[in-house]
Amino acid sequence: MQNAIKSPISFTGVGLHTGAPVRMTVRPASADYGIWFKRTDLISGDPMVPAIWSAVVPSRLCTLVANASGTSVSTIEHIMAALAGCGIHNALIEIDGPEVPILDGSAMPFVEGILARGVRMLAVPVRAFRVLGPVEVREGESVARLDPATTLEIDFRIDFADRAIGRQAKALNMANGAFVRELCASRTFCRQSDVDAMRANGLALGGTLDNAVVVDGDIVLSPGGFRQADEAVRHKMLDALGDLALAGAPILGRYTGIRAGHALTNRLLRKLFADPEAYRLTEVAPDERATLPGIGVHRADLPAWS
Repeated sequence: MQNAIKSPISFTGVGLHTGAPVRMTVRPASADYGIWFKRTDLISGDPMVPAIWSAVVPSRLCTLVANASGTSVSTIEHIMAALAGCGIHNALIEIDGPEVPILDGSAMPFVEGILARGVRMLAVPVRAFRVLGPVEVREGESVARLDPATTLEIDFRIDFADRAIGRQAKALNMANGAFVRELCASRTFCRQSDVDAMRANGLALGGTLDNAVVVDGDIVLSPGGFRQADEAVRHKMLDALGDLALAGAPILGRYTGIRAGHALTNRLLRKLFADPEAYRLTEVAPDERATLPGIGVHRADLPAWS
């Protein structure tokens, strides 16, 4: 069965790049509604923006969706990952600004809110995109790839010159609450030199050491350091789940990311859906449903970090 949250949940914070205060409310939605954003601050134009791969437009350092009238919402990857990781298929997200609040830089505050409200099952079967053959996109040394698999699996590898991050790799089967237990608390990270460059170009205006892990060479500048030694690659996996959620339905396949980012994952989805032989939209059988991300997740699965 498809899922929605039982009652609305609101979040307040600032946008990572704009630094502007924003309030966002995730509301229940009916079966087959999908995920939509609604800009409540606009007085003209179409306020509704679909959270779908075909609505993604190029943006630096985050995932941004826009509709035909130009209304946009940016930095959506963490809330999308939280919804997918909690098994939420339908939601209306009202937001009074152009950017989702960054909160602590992870998806955990969103997950905590969703699980506190509870999940409501809808009397409509879940459909998923089953990957039938390999699909791959490359850009320089970066690779994003999908291969057939019975469940959603994510395999990610990163390599940074900064010794505080270095080379990291991790692979997870996303069934049985793996996202909530293993990934949702991992925070966005960046290098101090990148922060300086972004601010010089009017970006990262809301970034602080409390909502991002900032490194400089072999030094972690953020108080307390990393939550886990491989928090950086875990966050890249979190981002990948959020970007894959823009498929519009769960994906049954193995995603491999090598130095991949938001834009490359979106290119991968575009290539997948451009080839009807590469995938099939199928109703998820009852025994398969238990392997989807978010099915059977409980608040006890949340990690200890606050």
